[in-house]
Amino acid sequence: MPRNLLYSLLSSHLSPHFSTSVTSAKVAVNGVQLHYQQTGEGDHAVLLLPGMLGSGETDFGPQLKNLNKKLFTVVAWDPRGYGHSRPPDRDFPADFFERDAKDAVDLMKALKFKKVSLLGWSDGGITALIAAAKYPSYIHKMVIWGANAYVTDEDSMIYEGIRDVSKWSERTRKPLEALYGYDYFARTCEKWVDGIRQFKRLPDGNICRHLLPRVQCPALIVHGEKDPLVPRFHADFIHEHVKGSRLHLMPEGKHNLHLRFADEFNKLAEDFLQ
Repeated sequence: MPRNLLYSLLSSHLSPHFSTSVTSAKVAVNGVQLHYQQTGEGDHAVLLLPGMLGSGETDFGPQLKNLNKKLFTVVAWDPRGYGHSRPPDRDFPADFFERDAKDAVDLMKALKFKKVSLLGWSDGGITALIAAAKYPSYIHKMVIWGANAYVTDEDSMIYEGIRDVSKWSERTRKPLEALYGYDYFARTCEKWVDGIRQFKRLPDGNICRHLLPRVQCPALIVHGEKDPLVPRFHADFIHEHVKGSRLHLMPEGKHNLHLRFADEFNKLAEDFLQ
């Protein structure tokens, strides 16, 4: 066996650079300790942005495990107040999405990534849109799903329907209960509902609709047509206002389409990011 081939085979098992395991760490960013998980060895850095109350471990198991580790270095972060990025407790000032977007970008810069692509789910999709609009030179590509750029009366009613976590399905509730304990989980969900509803009081229910024309990177919007939390018109609006974006519909997809149809979603994301 040629020596360099033997070396590469050994190094793929021994060198941390070639590791396919998931490492966890914290780094100081903007006055807080942000927790993240990292896996893969690829040149293309990809940040996974979780949804409301979410974390890397609860929201992105199939992506951390199965996204192509040769092509991508995958990072999943816990936004401040979520997951293991506590303390502080999560709060929802009027600019919490902008704060998350700055934290996310500054985290990846602290980890020495020159440029990143974003995979944003739900609230993480909103954060990704804002990051792409505000830091265009840093964002390479973006995939978002379950996101909205504004809040309607219909949305407000949906949010009220999830305020009481005791009424959630056990399957959805259990991982978050295990992560947070019931009290923090229940309290933070109520605070989130009030936090997201504050946008309803703004003109046109605006969260980030004014920023969509500023997004310059290639963007793929995925929408599950059976999503009970985010109606289809939100995906259409983002598609219409993010120049050159692509819209991909999953007929059987619900809000958690990347978990329920993980293989299909991962392939879609990988093909788009390459």
